[in-house]
Amino acid sequence: MSYRVEPIGFVRSCFKEKFAIPRQPQLAPAARGVLELVAPFNTGEAVQGLEQVSHVWLLFLFHQALEDKPRLKVRPPRLGGNQSVGVFSTRATHRPNGIGQSVVKLERVSAERLWLSGIDLLDGTPVLDIKPYVPYADSISEAHNGIADSAPTLIDVSWDTRALDQAHGHAQRLQEPLVELIEQCLAQDPRPAYQQPTPERRYGARLWDVDVHWHYPQPGHICVLDVVLAS
Repeated sequence: MSYRVEPIGFVRSCFKEKFAIPRQPQLAPAARGVLELVAPFNTGEAVQGLEQVSHVWLLFLFHQALEDKPRLKVRPPRLGGNQSVGVFSTRATHRPNGIGQSVVKLERVSAERLWLSGIDLLDGTPVLDIKPYVPYADSISEAHNGIADSAPTLIDVSWDTRALDQAHGHAQRLQEPLVELIEQCLAQDPRPAYQQPTPERRYGARLWDVDVHWHYPQPGHICVLDVVLAS
């Protein structure tokens, strides 16, 4: 028996590439996006009542990580990228059916769009379903996870003076909290866990329509070098 699912909408996100996206939702509150609903869900009827909800679960497709052959084991970044565990014990993007889930803050609702924050979704992500977050049922005080028992340790982020001026300028143009977004994403150290950076190596990621470049002047520290309009 086969089943078919169709997206109910697509996310327009601040994250234009996979690198530097937070590995879980809510880790970067300044990360924003808009879920654009498609017919027949874009008339207002399907979202009636959602204005009473502060957070929603999104079920979506990892559309850039779909695979023909399912993986039984993966190497999660939380374990340094060198240790394999069963795929069902992680939230790795390499899923048997490519399905992900994220709980995000619902900032505003209209008939055709949902404005979101605290997202960890790539631009263009197809969304399969929306479910309201129910605090009394979804928050379990005694829950535990031996693989990921706490939020990742943050590292220091500093700015080259020119880079900070650039970021403020682009933030004003975009009307988005770009400085906070950069700091929140980079503080989680987006490089592969097994990679040891050197001061001369530059890293980069695209957020909104700007390219952000940084390096590691010393272990456990990031310095933002420039924030320039993407070409």
